[in-house]
Amino acid sequence: MITGHLSALKLATLPPVLFSLLSRPEFSLAALQAHDDGKIQPEGAGWFCHIGPAHTAARETRHTEYHRQYLDIQVVLSGEEIIHFSCQDARGQAAEERKPDLFIVEQPQLTQAVHLRAGDFVTFYPGEAHQALCAVGEPAAVRKAVFKIPLAMLETEGQA
Repeated sequence: MITGHLSALKLATLPPVLFSLLSRPEFSLAALQAHDDGKIQPEGAGWFCHIGPAHTAARETRHTEYHRQYLDIQVVLSGEEIIHFSCQDARGQAAEERKPDLFIVEQPQLTQAVHLRAGDFVTFYPGEAHQALCAVGEPAAVRKAVFKIPLAMLETEGQA
């Protein structure tokens, strides 16, 4: 897991392929905030990004998930949320695959949390359990960009 702010990418010590992707002018905070909701996927790219609104909720009502094939980069564009997570590999825990590459952990053990505001991002590598969209106080609207990066893209330092 890596966290940072879009305006200070060098401080986040991202792998070169992720740094290169998030450094693009079209993925600055202002550009992402101005972008219409929907999916971004350049022709031929293995990665994609979904931009859209969501709502935070009480922690006890939120599910915990992990992925096996994709890394998440979750960027808050407006609002704020808390994401609870674990530093342990969740791939050996009991989980249900609800959609392709979306595994819901039955009894998560989440010992860490990060509080994200506009411009903040967090990465979750395959196997890193995370419980996103937890409310900061009362439930509220949030707008996010979620990049889905195939694991293969990280294993080869190809261009984003």
